[in-house]
Amino acid sequence: MKNITVTVDDETYRQARIKAAEKATSVSALVKAFLVALAAEETDFEKLAREERELRARVTGFRASDRLPRDRLYRGEP
Repeated sequence: MKNITVTVDDETYRQARIKAAEKATSVSALVKAFLVALAAEETDFEKLAREERELRARVTGFRASDRLPRDRLYRGEP
């Protein structure tokens, strides 16, 4: 387990102590909970990778050979 030091202004510390007291915990526990939640969040890369997997799973029955010739595409033919 690692220890960290955080410097905040007096008013921020006062407000944090009030919030901690309201939740019957310590400022340190609030900061730890925040950092744990932050670290557990999905990164932008992870989110994009997940969305790509979901989209690929929804695309079924597609083959490159199913492409319409350009002239049929622009005439609106199936």
